[in-house]
Amino acid sequence: MDEVAAIFDTVTIIGAGLIGSSLARAIKRGGLSNNLVLCDQDKAVLQEAEALCLADNYIADVKLATEGSDLIIFAVPVGAIEAIGIVISPVLKPDAIISDVGSVKSKVLKALKPIVPDGVHLVPGHPVAGTEESGPAAGFASLFDDRWCILTPEPDADEAAVQKMEDFWRTIGSRVEIMDADHHDLVLAITSHVPHLIAYNIVGTASDLETVTRSEVIKYSAGGFRDFTRIAASDPTMWRDVFLNNKDAVLEMLGRFSEDLTALQRAIRWGDGDALFDLFSRTRNIRKRIIDAGQETPDADFGRSHEPGVDD
Repeated sequence: MDEVAAIFDTVTIIGAGLIGSSLARAIKRGGLSNNLVLCDQDKAVLQEAEALCLADNYIADVKLATEGSDLIIFAVPVGAIEAIGIVISPVLKPDAIISDVGSVKSKVLKALKPIVPDGVHLVPGHPVAGTEESGPAAGFASLFDDRWCILTPEPDADEAAVQKMEDFWRTIGSRVEIMDADHHDLVLAITSHVPHLIAYNIVGTASDLETVTRSEVIKYSAGGFRDFTRIAASDPTMWRDVFLNNKDAVLEMLGRFSEDLTALQRAIRWGDGDALFDLFSRTRNIRKRIIDAGQETPDADFGRSHEPGVDD
């Protein structure tokens, strides 16, 4: 990617995990800031990030890390955002932009809007990319290339700030969409959150089976189960916070899923092959459309590299 002029003077990323470290690499790759600050309260994580030369400055104190910054991006579990927002609110400079990378948006808006000072702009975001890995070493600059980043500003958000964040993500390599926060949470509930919940559940069920040993589950794992285990290996803190903070949309989608699962169970019980064939044909077409849209490749999944990142 061609280098471009810096969009921001100072950018602070709070959280040096997979997404935060990947974002730092992407910012460095494109020269999108003159001063990149990486903040993580886990000193071991921050030291690892520094050893990898991910930023210009490494600061554990979140107040010091954000003071004077033009863009602050929360790359922490959703449940931690409000508490951090309260701490940094007094030191935010006028015209600074606050954003995030979480996959829940309504709760982020509700948590931050009352504590963001006048003159500071709130533009929540969600880069739809990730892997099951975590930590600074797991990140890579191309994680966001040709992936969607959804921005969910409120209707009265500062237009210049929103445009600046669109430019920021596009120069990183993402495709950008503006979406209502509640609608985002509903869409992601079915495309990301419920699939993760199902993966966690099916792997847990396999682990708990008394008539099938865990060694057999591991030894004879077919491709479908291996895919579930990859998803179920995702960061437990992050996903706990996702479900607690998007529970209404998740429960609504789980209700729909349960109804459809009951219909599928009935078709199997009564030997309704036509119903099964129709469903499997429809779902196969969805896979083709995802590939045609560039959101996946037709390559066999088992053993394939995660670059660029899979949707989170």
